Amino acid sequence: MNELDLSGTAVARDSQGKPPWYYDTHDHDVISLLSTGPQSVILELGCGSGATGRAALGAAKAGRYVGIEIDRASADIAKESLSEVLIGDVATLDLSRFYGSFDALVASEVLEHLVDPWSVLRKLRCCLKPNAIVIASSPNISHWQIVYNLLKGRFRYTEYGVMDSTHLRWFTPESYRSLFVDSGFEIEALRPIRRMRWKARFLNKMTGGRAAHLLMKQMMVIARPGPTRS
Repeated sequence: MNELDLSGTAVARDSQGKPPWYYDTHDHDVISLLSTGPQSVILELGCGSGATGRAALGAAKAGRYVGIEIDRASADIAKESLSEVLIGDVATLDLSRFYGSFDALVASEVLEHLVDPWSVLRKLRCCLKPNAIVIASSPNISHWQIVYNLLKGRFRYTEYGVMDSTHLRWFTPESYRSLFVDSGFEIEALRPIRRMRWKARFLNKMTGGRAAHLLMKQMMVIARPGPTRS
């Protein structure tokens, strides 16, 4: 599927109607938070075209970087720079050969696209070393702009962002925390991806933090695998 961008140039689309740039972004905040080094092995769920992996390898945060990507065209690009790319639905992929292999898991803006993110997180937990770091992010459905639109009776899907039409799940900070805890992880931090602007920081301070769930558009979890349950 193609459409024209503002310059009149044809823009290719994938089967979900997403342009190539949708799969070719990376978050510098994720790279800086990785407590890993050149001998580490990292797994990324939804690696897209491999931009985050390339950045992590370039920053010596990993010696081996494995990606999982359902979009074949993006995965083929990622293969050019990542150590290995598994193509397919993570829910059905056989990951048994990776059990206990990874020092870190990155899941940036992907869990909301899954039918059953709880089962997927439990499956990926088996692939992590006991003290592995997990960095994940998703949009926050309780952001004030979404709440405002709901009060006006609006629930409108968009091409990307919090109301991305390909999202299957929506989370608040409270339910995002529960997603990880219920899947066997211990939360070290749950915070906005980027620092709040001064007005939001002021309001958050004036409400003693009780308005935080209304002020973060995207939230990040930093977690570790919890003890194995008997």
